[in-house]
Amino acid sequence: MLSLENTYAKLPEAFFEKINPEPVKKAELVKINYDLIDELGLDKKFFKSKEAVEILAGNKILASSEPIAQAYAGHQFGHFVPQLGDGRAVLLGEFIDKSGARRDMQLKGSGQTRFSRAGDGRAAIGPMLREYIISEALHHLGIPSTRSLSIVKTGEKVYRERPLDGAILCRVASSHIRVGTFEYFVARGDNESLKTLTDYVIDRHYLEIEKDENKYFNLIKAVAEKQASLVSKWMNFGFIHGVMNTDNMSISGESIDFGPCAFMNFYNPATVFSSIDHYGRYAYANQGHIAKWNINCFASTLLNLLAPDENTAKNLVMEAIEFFQDKFAKSLRTGILEKLGLKEDSDENRKLLLQLFELMEMERADFTLSFRYLSDICEELAQNPKLEEAKSKKKFCDLFENDEQAQNWLQNWSSELDLNQAEAISQSMSKVNPLFIARNHNVEKAIEHARRENDFSEFEKLISILSKPYEKQNNYIDYSLPPESKEENYQTFCGT
Repeated sequence: MLSLENTYAKLPEAFFEKINPEPVKKAELVKINYDLIDELGLDKKFFKSKEAVEILAGNKILASSEPIAQAYAGHQFGHFVPQLGDGRAVLLGEFIDKSGARRDMQLKGSGQTRFSRAGDGRAAIGPMLREYIISEALHHLGIPSTRSLSIVKTGEKVYRERPLDGAILCRVASSHIRVGTFEYFVARGDNESLKTLTDYVIDRHYLEIEKDENKYFNLIKAVAEKQASLVSKWMNFGFIHGVMNTDNMSISGESIDFGPCAFMNFYNPATVFSSIDHYGRYAYANQGHIAKWNINCFASTLLNLLAPDENTAKNLVMEAIEFFQDKFAKSLRTGILEKLGLKEDSDENRKLLLQLFELMEMERADFTLSFRYLSDICEELAQNPKLEEAKSKKKFCDLFENDEQAQNWLQNWSSELDLNQAEAISQSMSKVNPLFIARNHNVEKAIEHARRENDFSEFEKLISILSKPYEKQNNYIDYSLPPESKEENYQTFCGT
């Protein structure tokens, strides 16, 4: 059986709207994440029951549940919107997983709330399948993420450009508190609620700083450090979130809200997937800058809690932003060096990094395979230190039209490797250079097949492949390859 509580619902009423999910016509289970259920220590037998399906569809409310829609604001593409909130999501409650961590259980696509802003509060099957795929792909790569527990078809149509099958996704998260949650109370001048929220966040996520002399400043630094780590990991795996609005930035440091997001194929730092990001605000290379901007927004909401005088508080905000910038730069560089098998952050190794990225950009080489093939080369060098005899050398060079430049770079790179430690380096590289990512064309193929044919076999296959991203899986090697055309024009849309 499932038992929930809701500590967030114990906060003042300004924080949320008490509301139940809207019942659906015919709940049909499409997917349930039994691996996640095992990881969390939930009752697998219960989740195989008809009662569980009704709960995951919003048709039945557990006696222990206190469903709410959370209030928040946010900067969207740099413009502040004072009220957003859960317009199509309901937080059913919280549970404690087997590690002792508190987790949210939320239904997405569960109907209208007072935050819906004229939306229907529902979701189509395609975007829910997409969130499931992307969130699970990130998790198995080792990137902190909200997780998808289930998808239920509703037996109803939702109307976008055309009628589509409706669906509800159940999402599990450390919490759904965002930078925009803090901005919501600042916009209303509600300092009492802001302090209540801040203390709640410290108690729930950062208990280790609760007794610090300036716990509010240390909260900013703690969130900054988690975001620096998260966004650097996105970039080290070629992931582009797509819409890094402040309402899409989780205080817990998890990836959240998978709309216009995708993994980059051919390396281009200006890559954008969102159909509405006309100026590249959320492009691949801008993600660190935007994370810093969001941390500034977050820190600014706590000005009145940081120090009794404004100048001291502002100086602390600037210190926190510099802290983020240093952490992000170090995390990004350390991660890329690790992908190259290089430990020392030397001038020579930094030069190698820049040369590789310049070559990859000029030749539009595949981001993921460039690093994976370097891993394969290192694996061969552990057995035979002669670079010219490594079979994977050809695979790497074939990614580039300018074979001579690729060969020269490889020679320079291999000369920086400690070949006496090649086996250990190879093992380390194999843990950070995946062969399989959620490539856009494979994701769309799985979604379209499920949507058109009501056949989820391709979706299930893709989920299985992405659950083992670092393994060779020779039977599915086609899923590791980029699309055939380097002129791929791929876009995703808000609401997905």
